[in-house]
This record gives sequence, C-alpha cells and structure tokens, in this order.
Amino acid sequence: MGVPSEENRFIIQDRDFAFLQGLFESRVMTASHIAALYFDDKHEAAKKRLQKIKAAGLISERKRRVNEPSVLFLSRKGHALLTEQNLISDLPLLSPAAFEKRANVSQLTINHELEVMDVKAAFYSALKRSDTFSITEFSTWPRLHEFKARRPGYDGAEVLVKPDGFIRIHEKEKDGGVSEHTFFLEVDRSTETQNTLVNRAGCYLDYYKSGGFAVRNEASRSAYKEFPFRVLIVLKNAERRNNTAERLLQNNPPILTLVYLSTLMEVLADPLGKIWIRPVDYRETLKQTVSEARPANRTYRRQAEREVLVEKAVKKMALWESN
Repeated sequence: MGVPSEENRFIIQDRDFAFLQGLFESRVMTASHIAALYFDDKHEAAKKRLQKIKAAGLISERKRRVNEPSVLFLSRKGHALLTEQNLISDLPLLSPAAFEKRANVSQLTINHELEVMDVKAAFYSALKRSDTFSITEFSTWPRLHEFKARRPGYDGAEVLVKPDGFIRIHEKEKDGGVSEHTFFLEVDRSTETQNTLVNRAGCYLDYYKSGGFAVRNEASRSAYKEFPFRVLIVLKNAERRNNTAERLLQNNPPILTLVYLSTLMEVLADPLGKIWIRPVDYRETLKQTVSEARPANRTYRRQAEREVLVEKAVKKMALWESN
C-alpha cells in the first residue's frame, strides 16, 4: 500500500505506516528506536526517511536541549491519516482532544517511556540475529494490557496495574512446531520505593494464580497453569536488583520464580544473554556467601561487599531457562 503526498512528492510506504502506528502506540520514539524497529538498524536510511515524513507534517519533535536526542511523536495530521486509512481501529479510539492530551505529558514520564523503548529496541535488535526466536508482540501502551489484581496486605482490595510492556516471543521447535514465551515488562523508575516494586510483583502473582490472565486469553480461571508468564523487572543497577530480590523473598507469599531481574545496562547490551536472576537464585547465592538477607523492617544500609559477592556467585539465566 502506498499513499501519495502531493505536497512533498513522495509516496507513503507500508513501512512508514508501520512506524507511524508504532509511534501512536508508544507515544514517543527516538530516531535510533525507529532504526532498530523498522529499518534493520540502518540509521542513515532511517534518518533520511524521517526527514521526509517530518517535512510532510506527519510527525513532530519535542523541544530538547543541545546534545539531547530528537524525541519524535505523532502529529495531529499523522493521527488523522492513520484514522482515515483505518490502521488504528484495533487500538483505543482517541478524539483529537484526547490525542493532544495524551501527547502532553511531563518530562519525567517521557524519560521513563524512552527507557522502555530502549529495552524494546534492544530486544528487536537481538532477535533479528536469531533463527529460533521471533517477536510476535511487544506492546508498550499500558492501557492495552492493564488488569485488576489483589495487592498483598490490603484486605483483598483490587488495584489497577498498568504494565510498562507486554511481550510474546515464538520459538521454533526442532519438530517444526512453535512454542510461545510470554512476559510482562517493568522498567524501574529509580524514584519508586521497594514496596512499590514488591506490591506490583504481588499483583502479578495474583493475576496468574487467580486465573485472571487465563480469562484474558479466553480460558477458564481453573486453567491458569496453562497460561504461564514471567515478569521482567529491569533495574538501574546491581544494588537495586539485589535489594528487590531480597524484598521479593520476604513477600507473603515469597515470590521465587515468577520474576526475572536484570540491570538496564545488561539488558541494553544483550537481553537474550545469561543476564537474568530470580529471587530463588539470589537466595541460593546468599547461602553460599557470608552475606545475609536484611529484614524488611531494618533501616537500609549499603552493602558493598554483598554486591561483589553476589555478582561473582549468582547463577544468571537466559529468558528461556527455568531452572
């Protein structure tokens, strides 16, 4: 499909529509994200195409400081084009006013969403090199996969959880079949407390065990074991990763294997590598070292020795491993 634009004398191509749809869903992207997701990491080709599409008025750029990357978002004209071509009918319907409001968010929110897109781009770049695994879905619009779950310790009250991302990856089996790996993504905001992270993990556990995710997949609640998923939490550094692992172990009930933890640096370098740890792996590592888990109610003190010991001894896994 190609739609001519007489003003700029170029044809809007299928790939253009694909990234405009992606930009509508994600709200913001940089040129590097677009190159990774839609141009096979060919940055110069992406840059030239974006210049034409920007000249056509289909995308706009947020104000930025010198030396900051250009942050792109879908313009009102781009939104109108996608609506006219019926290309976003399966996404939430937004009026022009609602569309404008969604684009007008704080810089803190934008920074967080750009980090989520960094993770998404890293996954796409890594999986392009794989003959076995492929991404079938990587959604970063929380509204599309939000759910209600009971938060531990709050008398059974339900809360609304909005994941940073939802990922489905297919794996080609040797016999020609296909298996699916399903993940929810949480990219840590350093301003969040450990309690916030642990409470969210508890909500994911409830969503799984209560059969909420099974129902989302049009099955009965009793069939919840047939719809497993993992929660990927990407943290700022190893210290915060280890602190989160400790708190997940102290949860009631403990969260041992549902959550996979890694650092942002490791994920951006190779999200498919052996970079992930589970709380149960952290627990086993503590048994082998002189470090001990800190009680949840004790004042936090940095444990530099712990970080060194854990990093040397902990068993890290790839996403496809389970034990």
